Amino acid sequence: MADLAINKPPAYLGSSEIQKHSHEDDCWIIVHSKVYDVSDFHKEHPGGSNIIMRYAGGDATAAYNEIHAPGIIEDALPRDRFLGIDESEQIHPSSTTAISPLPITPSQAQQGIYTKPLLESLISAHDFEDVARHLFTKKAFAFYSSAATDLVTHNLNSSYYRQILLRPRVLRNVREVSIKRRILGCESSAPFFVSPAAMARLAHPEGEMALARGCAGEGIIQVISSNASYPLESIVKAGQPFFLQLYVNTDRDKSAKLLVKARELGIKAIFVTVDAPVPGKREADERIAAESNVVSAISGARAHNDKKGGGMGRLMAKYVDSGLCWEDVRWIRETSGLPVVLKGVQCAMDARLAVEYGVQGIMLSNHGGRSLDTSPPSILTLLELHKSAPEVFSKLEIYVDGGIMRGTDVVKALALGATAVGIGRPYLYSLAYGAEGVEHLTSILKDELVTSLKLCGVTDIDQLHPGMLNTGAVDHMVLDDGQHPYITWKPKSML
Repeated sequence: MADLAINKPPAYLGSSEIQKHSHEDDCWIIVHSKVYDVSDFHKEHPGGSNIIMRYAGGDATAAYNEIHAPGIIEDALPRDRFLGIDESEQIHPSSTTAISPLPITPSQAQQGIYTKPLLESLISAHDFEDVARHLFTKKAFAFYSSAATDLVTHNLNSSYYRQILLRPRVLRNVREVSIKRRILGCESSAPFFVSPAAMARLAHPEGEMALARGCAGEGIIQVISSNASYPLESIVKAGQPFFLQLYVNTDRDKSAKLLVKARELGIKAIFVTVDAPVPGKREADERIAAESNVVSAISGARAHNDKKGGGMGRLMAKYVDSGLCWEDVRWIRETSGLPVVLKGVQCAMDARLAVEYGVQGIMLSNHGGRSLDTSPPSILTLLELHKSAPEVFSKLEIYVDGGIMRGTDVVKALALGATAVGIGRPYLYSLAYGAEGVEHLTSILKDELVTSLKLCGVTDIDQLHPGMLNTGAVDHMVLDDGQHPYITWKPKSML
């Protein structure tokens, strides 16, 4: 836990003095042996005042560790709220500063009925999912793996890649292959990045920080979620380029402050989620009670339960502004001063509008099938852009995510004009092994990509083109410019 910057040595405060400050208007607590004045803060604490008042005048470290990632308290409180060090620390040095895992419902591994395989025995992204299914708690796995209602879109995301066939060339010198790519001006060792995914600490005590170190080790870019479990400051210390995913808050001032902070911390671009004005109904997530000790370090969103269930995705999204519209894109661009990508574009008409509103890129995404079920798989939307809005390929960087599990999937998206692809769930599952798991998964995906390129007769990803694919099995599903092929009926009100 990082120390606060102070101009003089900290004072040592005795327990008798600390205990005097246990009232609503005069409240001190101890966290990791540091004494803080939270007299004002507890009234606006995202998790409510009661949990803080329960430890007023005493040590709240254990409760803090259950809920928060290290460093959040320094980020939330003004520096003058740090009062000094608990005097007992001089006599009995504390070991509570270590990052502790969340105390949640035991997984199969914790119950002793599953043996975690050695990392080097995993050879595909699917292997990581199998480990996570056994190793993560039921709630964590349900939160990560769940998708909307009948899982139609979730399943189509991957099945459509299987229906598109490759047309390899032979007798090419493929001894050397390049898979490097520039993404929004940032160098990446591969044409894929880690898509934003919330609350990675459910998978590993170091959550997004482990993701960041793994990405840095392999030279790829991480998109940090607005609902990350660690503060931005902690995550970006890994050093490689980062993008930030933004859910616009109904309190626009909070989003503005986050955008300014992102720029100051060196974030390179903002990915604005536009396909989730409200969360989709994810029944696997709803059926299992939410752990009330799960709180986002960036947005402050907190999980809990209500009469609809315990869906963490739904309950943590209550701050999201469902009034977000095209006119707000300019505000985001001006406030952040960074390149803006719209994440969640699902048709050619909106891709054209994205060009008009001056964004630098779009991400064809259906939220991993987690928002509107029966919405199109992203690779189908990519084909729609070629048919109805081909001009956008020269004006925007275009990314695709959803269902990408293999190197061949990456090849197909790039051959259809994608700048790069995002990969989400597999990276969450790789956190079963921490940063080393992230690096191992990345290495597997790179190896599959290189192998696929060589077998296609390609030595550089810039050589990929649509003629290398047979899309005949899905072409009949590509619509033209938002018009139904034969229905002429018009509603009373048009979008």
